[in-house]
Amino acid sequence: MLQLFLVGIGTGNPGHLTREAEHAIRGADLILLPHKEDNKAELAQVRLALLQELSVSDARIAHFDMPLRRQQGDDYDSQVDEWHDAIARRWQDCLHAHLPSGTGRVALLVWGDPALYDSTLRIASRLGLDSGQVQVVPGITSMQVLCSAHGIALNAIGAPFLVTTGRQLRENGWPQGVDTLVVMLDGQCSYEQVTEPGAVIYWGAYLGMPQQILLQGPLAAMQQVISSRRQQARQEHGWIMDIYLLRRDGAAAVGEVDKLRSAG
Repeated sequence: MLQLFLVGIGTGNPGHLTREAEHAIRGADLILLPHKEDNKAELAQVRLALLQELSVSDARIAHFDMPLRRQQGDDYDSQVDEWHDAIARRWQDCLHAHLPSGTGRVALLVWGDPALYDSTLRIASRLGLDSGQVQVVPGITSMQVLCSAHGIALNAIGAPFLVTTGRQLRENGWPQGVDTLVVMLDGQCSYEQVTEPGAVIYWGAYLGMPQQILLQGPLAAMQQVISSRRQQARQEHGWIMDIYLLRRDGAAAVGEVDKLRSAG
């Protein structure tokens, strides 16, 4: 029987791997390793370095190229659906080539946690496997690493927060009734369009990695600073993964007021 392990690896820092994740990776007969076709070779090397840290032999690694997502037209949901179908076919091709018997333990490394703004579970559902054949191994999220790196609490006392995407922020604005937003998947710098008076931002890129960048401060003062630094880092590395937390004025968690004052 084929067993598929979707392993959350956090932000790529080997120190963020859980014991459960290590066990799943070490015990896999085959590890699927995707390569994106948009100049992200360094990103693939992060996964390889993590596998080398766990003494995984090259013989157990199956490399495949990720298909590009169609981005013409306004049918976003259809574009994503087509893309997921194409990725599932690449997985199938790898499995047939390396496990022709259809049996074995397969691991796929997932940035962050497979349950949070990640499509790996939806893609896996296209393989026609029984629920018992797919196991999810949770990982540390970039949201957690962002807050720990800045030394802030995720929520103000007794208050809710919302995790959303850059596209949602651009199209719908700051949601009513929520003072804290965590924004992921924002390649368009949507924070530049936020005009909320007194809002503050905590931004981070390459979290948990040697090239980690952290910026924080009043949003109005930091918008162009962050965008400029982001563009510079993307040009330098060929890719960028970033995330940020926005908080309305007056909703600061314990310790944040002094941090913002010291940041000037």
